[in-house]
Amino acid sequence: MLNRRLIRNFDFYLLLIVIVLCAVGTFTLYSATRNMEGLPDPLYFVKRQLLFMGVGAAIMLLVCFIDYVNFKNWTGYLYGANLVLLGLVLVIGEVEKGAMRRIPIGFFDLQPSEIAKVIIIITLARLLAEKEGQFPYFRDLFPSLAATALPMALIFLQPDLGTSLVFLAILLGMLYVAGAQGRHLGLLIGSGVAVSPIFWFYLLEEYQKNRLIAFINPELDPTDKGWQLLQSIIGIGSGGLLGKGPFNSTQVRLGFLPDHYTDMIFAVFGEEMGYVGAVSLLLLYTLLIYRIFWISTQAKDQFGALLCCGVAVMFFFQVMVNIGMTISLMPVTGIPLPFMSYGNNALLVNLTSIGLVLNVAMRRHKIQF
Repeated sequence: MLNRRLIRNFDFYLLLIVIVLCAVGTFTLYSATRNMEGLPDPLYFVKRQLLFMGVGAAIMLLVCFIDYVNFKNWTGYLYGANLVLLGLVLVIGEVEKGAMRRIPIGFFDLQPSEIAKVIIIITLARLLAEKEGQFPYFRDLFPSLAATALPMALIFLQPDLGTSLVFLAILLGMLYVAGAQGRHLGLLIGSGVAVSPIFWFYLLEEYQKNRLIAFINPELDPTDKGWQLLQSIIGIGSGGLLGKGPFNSTQVRLGFLPDHYTDMIFAVFGEEMGYVGAVSLLLLYTLLIYRIFWISTQAKDQFGALLCCGVAVMFFFQVMVNIGMTISLMPVTGIPLPFMSYGNNALLVNLTSIGLVLNVAMRRHKIQF
């Protein structure tokens, strides 16, 4: 039997925000895919999204009712299993668009790099909570740096630059919240900037360089490398104040915008719903992130607070980069928009992350028996 206080502490506000985002995302996905050529069913993508939304909701509720302290105890097993999966991707993974990121499992392609996001949040939360806010020396950051570097390197080898950047954001955000000194974080960032030429000349794939070049000046190659970004900007700009209305995206109907139902779905939403719709969506994301941070302040321990902060940073960074790349404020890196972009793995992981936050909220007071 569940203690009544757990149910009473369930954060229905957070759940409502997620439900609204999922509803908006599903409607936008339908608008973006209903007339796609070659589909066996106009609702093909919507049905799959709803199916995995249901699976994700079940996982979210399951995660809610397992005391989050158990995840702290299982950190080593979760971290090790994820490293195995990330290694398997490089051996038996399916190649798609020049990258090897998925392991085919029947009708579902497992993407361990998405799972790794929530695993690294749990891992860092445990490591940082054990320090109890004490980071007098730079070497105190080494365990967290090492724990992040290993899965991040395996993901970079796929190659998946976007998810690697999410790991960096989670690491820096959680270190800051945990109490790491500003000069140490500055040293980390400065070191990253210093080694960036090595990444550019020796580690980045040609298509990744082209994306960065296109971000700086898409007009240099408007019919190839800069095409996607330019069409995204055109679509959002043509939406005006109130948008063209549902199902009226010219960029989708005429096939101008690549990846319009995955990475670029915000461009579809912006064209159809306009400035008012785009601002409303940003407000929803702001409420989501604010609510998660608020729950972190109510957590009964440092581990729970850091779990919530890690999830909030993950969502913030993904929203910022995805929307930023559709309006040429960020380079195109293939980061999906949470609860909006089509993607089964990302949806499952996002809902699982929400489950962790709800878990912390439910146990924000110690249960008295």
